[in-house]
Amino acid sequence: MNIIEVNSKKDKKEFIEVACLIYKNEKNWIRPLDKDIDSVFDPKTNKAFRKGNVNRWILKDNDKVIGRIAAFYSTKNDKEKLRVGGCGFFECIDNEKASVKLFDTAKNWLEEKGYNSMDGPINFGERDKWWGCLVEGFDIDPNYLQNYGKPYYQKLFESYGFQLLFRQLTFLKKVRTPLSEKLSHKAERALRDPNYNFKTLEKRNIQKYIMDFTKIYNDAWSKYPGVSKLELSQAKLLFAQLKPILDEKILWFAYHNNDPVGFFISIPEMNQIFKHVNGKLNLVGKLKTFYHLKIKKSCKKMVGLVFGIVPQHQGKGVDGALIMASRETIQEKLPYEDLELNWIPDFNKSMIRVAEQVQVKLGKVHHTYRYNFDRSIPVERITQK
Repeated sequence: MNIIEVNSKKDKKEFIEVACLIYKNEKNWIRPLDKDIDSVFDPKTNKAFRKGNVNRWILKDNDKVIGRIAAFYSTKNDKEKLRVGGCGFFECIDNEKASVKLFDTAKNWLEEKGYNSMDGPINFGERDKWWGCLVEGFDIDPNYLQNYGKPYYQKLFESYGFQLLFRQLTFLKKVRTPLSEKLSHKAERALRDPNYNFKTLEKRNIQKYIMDFTKIYNDAWSKYPGVSKLELSQAKLLFAQLKPILDEKILWFAYHNNDPVGFFISIPEMNQIFKHVNGKLNLVGKLKTFYHLKIKKSCKKMVGLVFGIVPQHQGKGVDGALIMASRETIQEKLPYEDLELNWIPDFNKSMIRVAEQVQVKLGKVHHTYRYNFDRSIPVERITQK
């Protein structure tokens, strides 16, 4: 078995296509768009390069590609006790020797850069993409920019010595099933208060909503481990990327005396569309995307990307009121049949409680692992601060 650093155009193609070999018999796997994988490793499109770097490799056995891995680091994390890098984009045949070769390669590269721990499988960038090892939910289609995996991946990571840092919980719900009475009672307080109002995003005023989104996000989420402050420029880029698929009626905001205090942001689940293009968003792929999105309307699933209430208005029923305000529109007037909440870390107990009140069920579980190079240093699970 030979490790090959990815440099040439041929290497880059094989890095992407090894996944096709691994999942060729998996009916639920959806091939990611080639451009989305490529963009992670392109300094022109990935801002993580501003404070870090990445390398990637493929593993061959007699000229046949049997695995891949990437390793990366960000200097913004260097204030922690351990200098923690990361590995990700791991794919491998069911062979422990092959996986050890890949993990050792990532570890050795990070050690050379001065790092003494690595998390994996994670993304070279934000947590909203390519994060975690799937351990439950192999019978459910992966969402757009979400890791799939093989059941034996958990064994390969843990046999090498990776230890659990936190679990990622993905909850599912049939859109037209009822919400809980507890949620309704909880929401009454805010719904009766005339100072609160709830409304959907309006594309004609999208710049206003982008500013509101940024304020709420930073107030509600910046306290959580690993969550970076969102700059207005980043939020504008995010909404520019989402603009072609935005459905105004599934992006809801809460206001108190016109001050933005909460949001529930959902989008159509685009893998339901992209599964028809086999990873290629060329001219043919774009035509197929338009057909399935706009004409056939193949997307029956929406993804709850992010939910947040600013701290000053938590515990006042605003979370429940926001959901109840959106209920009639989403349940009765839209074509979506399924809702899948973006993964919630197991240390975020408050968000898990909100999810449970929407009558969800657990659908997928991913693991985020850590491997300390000094094996005498224990891995400490992340807990809510």
